[in-house]
Amino acid sequence: MSSAHRVLVVDDEADIVELLSYNLEKEGYKVATASDGKKAIEVAREFLPDLVILDIMMPHMDGIEVGRTLRSMPEMKSIYILYLTARSEEYSEIAAFEVGADDYLTKPIKPRALMSRINAFFRREAQKSDTSDALEVAGLNINRQNYTVTKQDGSTIVLPKKEFELLFFLAQYPNKVFSRDEILQKIWGVDIFVVERTIDVHIRKVREKVGENYIKTLKGVGYMFTDE
Repeated sequence: MSSAHRVLVVDDEADIVELLSYNLEKEGYKVATASDGKKAIEVAREFLPDLVILDIMMPHMDGIEVGRTLRSMPEMKSIYILYLTARSEEYSEIAAFEVGADDYLTKPIKPRALMSRINAFFRREAQKSDTSDALEVAGLNINRQNYTVTKQDGSTIVLPKKEFELLFFLAQYPNKVFSRDEILQKIWGVDIFVVERTIDVHIRKVREKVGENYIKTLKGVGYMFTDE
């Protein structure tokens, strides 16, 4: 991959940081590291990563709080966040996606599989550059360049990457119903596994920010964007 892509690795286990850094640099990525949550925020401000790989259990600030803090920073709204953790409970995974995670993997690490997932992020990013940057539908201006949604009253909402991608995808096909599986494959990709509740979490967060009436739920079927 292009060496222009920057990856911040955050873990309090030095051997894991070393292993990840080695494999990332071998793939051509620029790498920065941090050993705790507070340091991760400091490094992120300076390094401006395209992707952050985060552990959850860390000193000073856990990975969930780091993810929440990063997503609150305007310059970090569009970065990828990948959790790599020993926590395998579903509630930990849901908490990670609640704060804007793009992927969630459990240790032990499989370097080749991890690199494949990371490369897939940036491949999809390149493919998206071929599509339209803006969409106007149902009184919304949905702008892919800055991940914003502007409403008719002039108010603007900035969405995290996955929430934005979900809204943009559904809004391209007004009144068409998509199953959870179709949404998972389109937004997260076939090579990334997330639980179905992840979609429900993202739908709920989009509704809270943009409005309750834009995305309808068809029980047992899926979701659709409505322009009515």
